[in-house]
Amino acid sequence: MRKLITHACLMLLTCFIIATSTQAALPVSTEPVPKEAVIANAVNEFKELKRSERKMRIKEAKKELKKYKASKKDGNTSKKETDQTLLIILCILLPPLAVYLKEEEINSKFWISLLLTLLFWLPGVIYALLVVLGEV
Repeated sequence: MRKLITHACLMLLTCFIIATSTQAALPVSTEPVPKEAVIANAVNEFKELKRSERKMRIKEAKKELKKYKASKKDGNTSKKETDQTLLIILCILLPPLAVYLKEEEINSKFWISLLLTLLFWLPGVIYALLVVLGEV
C-alpha cells in the first residue's frame, strides 16, 4: 500500500512538472492583435510574392470557393444535424458540457446549467436542452 501511494505521488509530481514546464514554454500575449493589422500583413506578404505564385494562389482560392459554393448549394447540412443530435445526447449525460460546447465559452448560461445540475440533475437537463435547441 505504501509503495502504491509513493508511486501515485511521484506520478502526480511528474505530471505537475510537465504541465508547468509546457505552460512556461507557451508564449503569452497580453493584448490581442487587431484584425486590420493581420489583414494588412497578409496583403503585404501577398504583394511580395512573384507573379506566378500569386496566380497559383488565386487559382487555389477560386477552387476552394467553388467547392464551398457547391457544398452549400447541395444543402450539405448533415454535419450540423449530427452536431445537434450529439449535443442533445450530451444534454442528457452532462448538461453543463453540452451548454459549453453550444455556446463555445463559459458564460452565464454555463453557470446556470452547472448550478441546476448540481442541485438536481433533471432541471439541468431541461435547461441544457432549452439552450441547445435555441429556446433560451
